[in-house]
Amino acid sequence: MEQKQTKPNIIFIMSDDHAAHAMSCYGSKINETPNLDRIADEGIRFDNAFCTNSICAPSRAAILTGRYNHMNGVKTLGDKFDSRQQTVQKILQDDGYQTALIGKWHLGHGGIHNPTGFDYWNVLPGQGVYHDPQLYEMGEKKVYEGYVTDILTDLSLDWMKGRHKDKPFMLMCHHKAPHRPWDPDKKHAHMYEDVHIPEPETFNDDYSNRSEAAKEAKMRIDRDLTERDFKVTPPEHLSDQELKSWKYQRYIKDYLRVIASIDDNVGRILDYLDEEGLTENTMVIYTSDQGFFLGDHGWFDKRFMYEESLRMPFIVRYPRAIQPGTVTKDFALNVDFAETFLDYAGIEVPEEMQGTSLRPVMEGNTPDDWQTSMYYRYWEHLSSEHKVGAHYGVRTTRYKLIYYYGEALGASDAVDESRTPEWELFDLEKDPYEMNNVYSDPSYSETVVTLKTELYRLKEAVADYE
Repeated sequence: MEQKQTKPNIIFIMSDDHAAHAMSCYGSKINETPNLDRIADEGIRFDNAFCTNSICAPSRAAILTGRYNHMNGVKTLGDKFDSRQQTVQKILQDDGYQTALIGKWHLGHGGIHNPTGFDYWNVLPGQGVYHDPQLYEMGEKKVYEGYVTDILTDLSLDWMKGRHKDKPFMLMCHHKAPHRPWDPDKKHAHMYEDVHIPEPETFNDDYSNRSEAAKEAKMRIDRDLTERDFKVTPPEHLSDQELKSWKYQRYIKDYLRVIASIDDNVGRILDYLDEEGLTENTMVIYTSDQGFFLGDHGWFDKRFMYEESLRMPFIVRYPRAIQPGTVTKDFALNVDFAETFLDYAGIEVPEEMQGTSLRPVMEGNTPDDWQTSMYYRYWEHLSSEHKVGAHYGVRTTRYKLIYYYGEALGASDAVDESRTPEWELFDLEKDPYEMNNVYSDPSYSETVVTLKTELYRLKEAVADYE
């Protein structure tokens, strides 16, 4: 029977590196995600959900704390999360929620760090592995036979089945997939085998009229993927362009295969809620910690403030409050998630949280003064693997202004090596693929002044003084 409590259950499902444009509810041209589409079709799809720092640990810290990375202390992958600070799970737990975290934690050096605020936790060390993963259940190391996405779902279902039925719960199910190296399970290993996945329009970007930072980045399909990513040795006697296309097909098909497993397992959770009569009073969220380049600009990975990396999938189903089939272009940020959960739980949001509850947007009552610009900052200046220069910027409904400031500024996992500062400006209305930097175009001079004013207003508003 369905629970009679008024506070909603919350199931927060987060994948790692799942780009919104690899979901059919977002109009994907390369795959289908029928179970994820169920959430969007029966709830709301946010078309402009953005992360404030496109890299794993910092995004996770922002989601848990509702605060920007310079405030929560996790600016880079090398920063350890201070578990003494206030988090959404601690607040819900104090209010009587049962709380659980299953899957990827990825906050703390070495990846193993005892999560706080959870009645139950069972987490992967670091990135974890796809097959026969090791997890730490309440600190005790265990090895599970099987495929990681199935196992994390099994554990999530087991926990829900054993919970106290008279108390609301929050379950955070954090998948490893589709993080590199994209190892599929047997069920999906041959999916797309005889299918040619279309290359994105910007696949052969040559980075002309763009920043040196874009040219320097080491995340190119043709140059920076490895045989571990391909799983086989590349064929000989191909032209450079043919080899690049071959590498893309190997990469993208495995990426889509591990997503297919996520989709299947999300369906298992949705089916469980239906079977137990929990659907009506359970808020189900699906998101990823950031976006990802799927051959866009010839890249894989993330980090940049460009759209494919900045944009997060964010879909929410809550039948008691959200009309099915709702779509919004209103801005949502990862620092808004915690406040949203607390709002629906009827809990006052702490003053130190910097985001805003998305509840009015979800229920079709967007305030007149809703945010129409957002602040972004990536701190890992020229980190060894991908060499993306540190930058911050502002995105509005039409424009994006990015400043590559060229210094590490003492950030961990950053290289103390200076670069000449650079600006990029994109008119997203005329140039949605961000191929043409118009910062030096005289016709945009007034726009530059306006955007710089807004950038520094936002920077000060979030207390980022560095």
